[in-house]
Amino acid sequence: MEGCKTVSTPLDNNKALKKEDGSPKADESKFRSLIGSLLYLTATRPDIMYAVSLLSRFMLDPSQVHYGAAKRILSDWAGSMDDMKSTSGYAFTLGSGIFSWASKKQATVAQSSAEAKYIAVAMTTSQALWLKRILEDMGEL
Repeated sequence: MEGCKTVSTPLDNNKALKKEDGSPKADESKFRSLIGSLLYLTATRPDIMYAVSLLSRFMLDPSQVHYGAAKRILSDWAGSMDDMKSTSGYAFTLGSGIFSWASKKQATVAQSSAEAKYIAVAMTTSQALWLKRILEDMGEL
């Protein structure tokens, strides 16, 4: 996600979300999949319930602004003020459904948002390679 920075809330309090915001349309399938995954996460993360519920109102015709707001919920660079560790997350889809996802606090403190991104990409790449091997063993690739 471009322009990642420390966020203290799942939504930007200074931006009102509306149906017609003038931005280009987002991929409806990807947006629905992301919102569905976030709704699943609300069982263990009640702090994101309001933000996810609000964004679910736009599932029929999402814009890039809506998609960006949903991705912000996944972003948590230096989100823990206790230990300053960032949280990384990923979601893998097969067809129209997500089959593997994670949201995990990083093991080390990143010195910059670029480093936090690198750590997140390394974690995601490791999982992608493991999933690729599993799919190859199953004859799916």
